[in-house]
Amino acid sequence: MEFETFAWIVWLVLILVFIIVEMLTLDFVFLMIAVGSVGGLISGLFGAPWWLQLIIAAVLSVLLIFTIRPPLLHLLKRGGDPAKSNVAALIGMSGTVVSTVSRTSGQVKLAVGETWTSRLAPGAPSAAAELVPGEHVIVVAIEGATAVVTPAPVIAGADDFTERSAS
Repeated sequence: MEFETFAWIVWLVLILVFIIVEMLTLDFVFLMIAVGSVGGLISGLFGAPWWLQLIIAAVLSVLLIFTIRPPLLHLLKRGGDPAKSNVAALIGMSGTVVSTVSRTSGQVKLAVGETWTSRLAPGAPSAAAELVPGEHVIVVAIEGATAVVTPAPVIAGADDFTERSAS
């Protein structure tokens, strides 16, 4: 009983194992190795020696990993939801001061209707030592359960923004 006679069985088992592992990882690496193994199987059916089958399978697998896998991953992730969620969705959101916001404490009601504990951002203009209720703010960061805010720029001609008092 010679190894080369039954090499096709080894290739089929390897292909099956690689496909099962691919179904668990969903990363296309083992799929490319399985397709490379198909190349080894086909070369064996054409009478190639086992060492040549192994080289063909390895070269084909590496070639597929570096040429076919990246576009497949790109296509897979292309349909992803581009909308920001969780904390990322809050950055840049506007809000209104509910309770005086200082460098250490305060509360703001964000545009989504949630009231957050907040504090004034360290880089906020020095004139804004405190923000009084009714002033508009922009969220610049989220630190734990605290929204770090800065005064919203006043838009000329917009009546719905509270003007900052000159104090």
